[in-house]
Amino acid sequence: MMKTLTKLAGIGFALLAPGLAAANTFPLKAGDSLVGDIVTVSGIGDERPVDVARRRGLGHAELKLINPSLDLWLPGNPEEIILPMEFVLPNAPHKGIVLNVPEMRLYYFREDKKTGTTDVMTYPIGIGREGNNTPYTTTRVASKVKDPTWYPPESIRAEHAAEGDPLPVRVGPGPDNPMGTYAMRLSLPMYAIHGTNKPWGVGMRVSHGCIRLYNEHIEELFNAVPVGTPVTIVNQPYKVGLRGARIYLEAHPSLDEDQDHFNDNMTSVVKALVAMTEEGGYQVDWELARQIIQQARGVPVAIGMLKSLKEPVTMTAAASPAAKPVPITAAVMPAARPVPKSPANAAGMNLKLDAKLQGISRQK
Repeated sequence: MMKTLTKLAGIGFALLAPGLAAANTFPLKAGDSLVGDIVTVSGIGDERPVDVARRRGLGHAELKLINPSLDLWLPGNPEEIILPMEFVLPNAPHKGIVLNVPEMRLYYFREDKKTGTTDVMTYPIGIGREGNNTPYTTTRVASKVKDPTWYPPESIRAEHAAEGDPLPVRVGPGPDNPMGTYAMRLSLPMYAIHGTNKPWGVGMRVSHGCIRLYNEHIEELFNAVPVGTPVTIVNQPYKVGLRGARIYLEAHPSLDEDQDHFNDNMTSVVKALVAMTEEGGYQVDWELARQIIQQARGVPVAIGMLKSLKEPVTMTAAASPAAKPVPITAAVMPAARPVPKSPANAAGMNLKLDAKLQGISRQK
């Protein structure tokens, strides 16, 4: 089994090697917590969408969320593909590494002490599967190792043995090592940020709790991050951010084990708004916010404005010329109520959310 997976991983590397990319890196603008832009690509030739995702620094889940009908593994897909390369930054200190587990994304805030400026490097990640959750905590990078050796814990060896795939006590550097070529061990015992020999697992829940990156990404991060760097691990499927005076909401599916806590729950959104603004200092379309949470397509959508913005904000459905603008309503939180899941209502939600895709940049 281990040899078979190694061969498959090697095929993936061979196909992707010529066009592998570094991190998506964005300068931070004072007061803003939204970076990047949504783009589209078409005519991908012999590439698979999953190859395009890797080349653009995206994981599997986020590409599928915004392109639900897309076959990620079909080469030469003729469809236009939306690349969700716009991000609301997590509600956490913009210092060191921030891991947002349900988003399956890592952010590294890099400060230039000479200029006083900060930029953010961001990467897709693979996370712990259910029952082997990546813990939510604050820790730090304790050590860095090139060509790490993996010593499988007894629990993992027992699990593999029960499946008829026994593991050795020690796995040295090489293609059979699931830690890849670089590892940054955390002060949290038994956890690390590392590469992988299974690149298809980036953007999926596949690990025993560690954080997996594409090998080209962990190499870049390894060389940029000093030992001692703080690491903050958060659970934020819903993120609220600002660009200028516009308020944006970005929603991802919550982890399966957290659905009772997050589903149709606006509490975290309200708390984020209160934390970033003065009380009552904003206007929000709460109905649109609920729809974005239910759809959870992983892209930022404008839901309101700070009261300092004088121009009205409207969202018009691009796919329907006759659609009326959606006005920003008063910033009073009405009683929570579920959005009916009828086909007609689902279509309406798609129209509103598709308004975000008006005027997007088109580039290869």
